[in-house]
Amino acid sequence: MAQSRPTGPAKLLPGPVVSVTNPSNPSNGDDDTPQDPLSEMLSKMFGGGAGGFDAQELAKAAGLPSDPSAMAMMMQQVQAMFSTASDGPVNWQLAHEHARRIAAADNDPSVSSLQRRSVDEALKLAEMWLDPVTDFPSTGQLGRAWSRAEWVEATMATWRRLTEPVATSIARALSDVISEQLPEEMKSMLGSMGGPASMLQNVGGAMFGMQLGQAVGALSKDVVGSTDIGVPLADGRMALLPANVAAFGEGLDIPEQEVQLFLAVREAAHVRLFTQVPWLTGHLLGSIERYARGIHIDISKIEEAARDIDPTNPESMQGALSQGVFMPERTPEQEAALVRLETTLALVEGWVDELAAAAAANLPSAGALREMVRRRRATGGPAEHAFASLVGLELRPRRLRDAAALWSRLTEERGVQGRDALWQHPDLLPTAEDLDDPEGFSERRRLIESSDADVDAALERLLAGDFDDQEPQHPDAAEDTATDGPTPSGVDDAGSDSGADSAADDDPDAPGTDEGVDPNR
Repeated sequence: MAQSRPTGPAKLLPGPVVSVTNPSNPSNGDDDTPQDPLSEMLSKMFGGGAGGFDAQELAKAAGLPSDPSAMAMMMQQVQAMFSTASDGPVNWQLAHEHARRIAAADNDPSVSSLQRRSVDEALKLAEMWLDPVTDFPSTGQLGRAWSRAEWVEATMATWRRLTEPVATSIARALSDVISEQLPEEMKSMLGSMGGPASMLQNVGGAMFGMQLGQAVGALSKDVVGSTDIGVPLADGRMALLPANVAAFGEGLDIPEQEVQLFLAVREAAHVRLFTQVPWLTGHLLGSIERYARGIHIDISKIEEAARDIDPTNPESMQGALSQGVFMPERTPEQEAALVRLETTLALVEGWVDELAAAAAANLPSAGALREMVRRRRATGGPAEHAFASLVGLELRPRRLRDAAALWSRLTEERGVQGRDALWQHPDLLPTAEDLDDPEGFSERRRLIESSDADVDAALERLLAGDFDDQEPQHPDAAEDTATDGPTPSGVDDAGSDSGADSAADDDPDAPGTDEGVDPNR
């Protein structure tokens, strides 16, 4: 009995190994039995080896987990690629759900009441320690203790804001390239699935959503608070993750309470800075967004990569992704924007580093913990690198030590109030040149302020009508201008025209002089 041809997309069954061909309609290459639409599409796009993907190999190529339990969980989400319409080019709902699953995959226990109280007390003490070493007042917030899944929930909106511009560009570019390469008969075949453009957009959006979810979920296992990457991810909320704080201190031979207190000081300093400097959060996030919007996907690179990728060889796909074939070279404008962004990030981290060292000076292990945090921020972990490769931007303060040295010197020269006053406006902040030469910052700033003062003084004189280059008017000329009627010639008085006097001196016979008038008249 002939088997009926399926009318819809292939069903993906959860499990460690999944084939995209319909089990009731296999394709062995030796008969005329038609493939299901999805397998036929993949076969025509990538060659004859596309029928029968191994889900573990596909996940390995995409940088996703390959263990059976994780794959089973992931496959529950993969079906959304073909059936769930996303809100825009990226499936953010899938990213959110996948991030939560990754965060909860390796024993993410709920935070106990004892842990919540401990975190709240540590953050309150940290706020007290910070008061003498900064001019910014306390935020008055209650400390929060989060599980990893709660951290994902609290930060996902910011991750979307940071990644949406480049994610949208990549998803649309991939959809356009693949759609253009589809044969006409394949486009007709996909009509029942909502059209090739709609289906491919869903696929691309879901793939990027899963990758973003993977990166954010992995980050949730590394971070210890809401500000670890130097950006306020949780809308200014102050929090610690007790499970990750404990993991941070493993093997350090330092009491866990000291570790938590030092990390609480850093978290409180970050939140205090972002709260009391209103322009800073928008400045940082806006800089990242503008940088991402300036990324234009190179279609030719995508087409070249598509020709070189063999879907039966996971290493080829992994190599293309790891080399960043979808990311074009930065423009000079982007390079300049990146320098400014990295400088601001370094200034934030350097300021927090300096404050934490001063506030936690009485902690016996403060020096060792400070150095460990510095190295951690300078190098970044695997999850941070995964996120950077996804969006083409590393949020890392490369010049943290230089910035900390600059803030330390400014504290000595200007005091706490003078140092913190530099955060009043972005134009007042130190520049990359100042990080190169911290000792010359004050002299350079004095020269700039002196020059500005000279310009202001000149402008005030200009507005007041006091022009240094204008000669004062001769009083005789002013009086003559005010006299009505001509002055009789031959009369030499105070009201005579100075110009006439000058002419008489040059020509004795000129009219209007004593020598040139007939005495008999």
